[in-house]
Amino acid sequence: MRSIKTVAISLALTATLAAPAIAAQCGNNAGGFDAWKFAFAAEAKKAGVKQRGLEALASAQYATATIQADRNQKSFKYTLDKFLQVRGADTIVSQGRKRKAKNAGFYSSLEQQYGVPAGVLLAIHGMETGFGGFMGSSAVVSAITTLAYDCRRSDFFTPHAIGALMLVDRGSITSNTKGAKHGELGHTQFLPGNALRYGVDGNGDGRVDLYNQTDAMASTANFLRKKGWKPGQGYQQGEPNYAVIKQWNAATVYQQAIAIMGAKIDG
Repeated sequence: MRSIKTVAISLALTATLAAPAIAAQCGNNAGGFDAWKFAFAAEAKKAGVKQRGLEALASAQYATATIQADRNQKSFKYTLDKFLQVRGADTIVSQGRKRKAKNAGFYSSLEQQYGVPAGVLLAIHGMETGFGGFMGSSAVVSAITTLAYDCRRSDFFTPHAIGALMLVDRGSITSNTKGAKHGELGHTQFLPGNALRYGVDGNGDGRVDLYNQTDAMASTANFLRKKGWKPGQGYQQGEPNYAVIKQWNAATVYQQAIAIMGAKIDG
């Protein structure tokens, strides 16, 4: 028997989808979020989102902490030296070398399949979550739908909001799954749309789970390869694969840090 809350959500969604299509209007505070969800539900359904995803949208909460984080991104303001210090580059390199040595066969197989060397993958893993030590405490669906609603970068985050709802439909995440402030999820912090598009089943269990380290590392390698990574080519500034690193993160210091730490781990 369904709970009263579930029935209420279903009725609300039915009413939403039966109404004439209304373009979802962005906003800059929590005031219009519920109205935006109402309109966005129709857009989501048209994009292919099913019942579970729509229910996750209906239960999403405006993520104030996400908006605060989005307005205060310090990485873009740091010098490279400061960024490396704050991120703990020496520790990441040290642990990255140990992890590569301990799982040499695994990283060798990833490089053979995708062409991406271990150093790059481990540098990303270390910087994003401290090798899985902390994968975030924000509700992924609430965070990413808040960013899709927010006028600042609505066009960028809307596909990722749709992606998150589709991941709910697939059972890959739930409305309660936790990730980073901007809705990134798993060991290497994929945005939901990228998780949907580039996620692969690395451990062969029949499902893609980016909270599983094997799946996450294989998916990260797959992302870089699909973005144009050239096997056997360099990834330092001025070399062919450095442009691909830019696809992972928009901050110049972040791109430089991946290249520097990756080379040290691989060295």
